[in-house]
Order: sequence, then C-alpha cells, then structure tokens
Amino acid sequence: MGPGATPGDGGVFRGYRPRMTSSQGFLGFWETTGSAKTFTHPLDPALLDVYVPRGARVLDYGCGYGRLTAELAGLGYGAVRGVDVSAALIARGRREHPGLELLHCAGFPLPFGDGAFDAALLFAVLTCVPGDADQTAIVAELGRLVRPGGVVYLSDVPLQDDALNRERYARFADRYGTYGVFETPDGGVFRHHPPERLRGLLGEAGFAVRKERAGVVGTLDGRTAERLQLIAVREPAGPEPSPGPASG
Repeated sequence: MGPGATPGDGGVFRGYRPRMTSSQGFLGFWETTGSAKTFTHPLDPALLDVYVPRGARVLDYGCGYGRLTAELAGLGYGAVRGVDVSAALIARGRREHPGLELLHCAGFPLPFGDGAFDAALLFAVLTCVPGDADQTAIVAELGRLVRPGGVVYLSDVPLQDDALNRERYARFADRYGTYGVFETPDGGVFRHHPPERLRGLLGEAGFAVRKERAGVVGTLDGRTAERLQLIAVREPAGPEPSPGPASG
C-alpha cells in the first residue's frame, strides 16, 4: 500500500499511486491487435479444487478479457477479481462479462492490502512480459497479496524444441538480451522460459511449488505449444532476526 492510501470497498484501496513498470513499452500491442486475441491456456478445475475452496478470495492477475475470471465465477468462486494492465482488454471483458469485477491497474502496488487473497491465477502472463525485472515485480506482488498458506496457480510456456522456435529464439536473442524472447509478425513480443526460471521466480517470492503438470496448449497464432502448470503455496514469513547484544 502506498503512502496516503485508505481502505475502500471490498478490500480495494483508494488513493494508491501505482509505480509504472517498464513493460509499458510493450503495452501498445495489447491495446490494439492483442486485445482481439482469443486466449487459450486451460484451467484444470479438478486441480484447483484440491488447493482452492469455493469460498476463497481469488485474484486473476493478467485476466485479459476475463475468460478465466468468468470460468471461476461459473464454477462457484464468488469472491474473484480480475486485474489487467490493458485498458482495451478490460473494456472488452466488461462488455462480454458485465457481471464480473474487472479492474484496470497500470502498475504496482495493486490496490489491495497485504494477504488480501487466498489464491491467485497467473495464466499466460509471464510469456507476455519479456523483461526479467517486470516478471520479478509481478510475482513479488503476488507474494504480497496472497496470504501465507495461499496458492498461486501458474500456467506458462517453457522453451520449445521445434525448429521454428529455436530459430526465432536465436534471431532475437541479441536484440532482447535473453534467449527465448521473440517477436511475432503482428507486433507482439513474447517469452518462453526454462522451467527452472518459472520455479525460481516463485521461490524468490516466497512460494514453494507443490504440483507440476505438463501438456499442450493452442497458441495465439493458431499453432500448438508445450505448456507447464505449477501450483505453489505461499510459505509463512520467516521469524524476525533477534536483536544483537547491546553495545556500549
């Protein structure tokens, strides 16, 4: 919570001042071409059931047009909110799902208190955020928002081993400084990750991976790709260090 923020209705804080992130440089795609895309990463309700009860407070971060937010609501999750950095996607979601709570938030901190959620979804978000610092900031913010014992359910795209992807990883590595970042012909910039990168981001933010599932998912350009889903539990904060002996 930023200085001067005060609690608002439903746990939202009024008067907060978000810090803009450097991923804003890629936002143009999601305000134009990307806002018409159909997202594809599938939710596994049976897996969710094991870790997230129906009464849980759930954040769908990077909700886009509310596809999974709506699915969660349809499954009986009544306390679900969607947040996205793209105003165009949120506007689309409000048209398509007028009963959902979808918020446009352009930066961090998000307008919720520490530990405000029991669970958070992070579906195909990191693949759309190519920068290390921005990815770290996203997962760290979820570490703030998810209570100890709560979970993050992450679905993303690992590095692919087909010829098309290997070629474009190599072609764009110098431009972006990271192997796995690439451009698409319609103007998007995306990133595929070594699985240990995804696990490491969660670990740095205080989450312990409890479950992993691999599979295949359709991509935004009509192809297919391997995908990785992780369930990670927010660990309690460690004890405060004991003060040292008084001197003097």
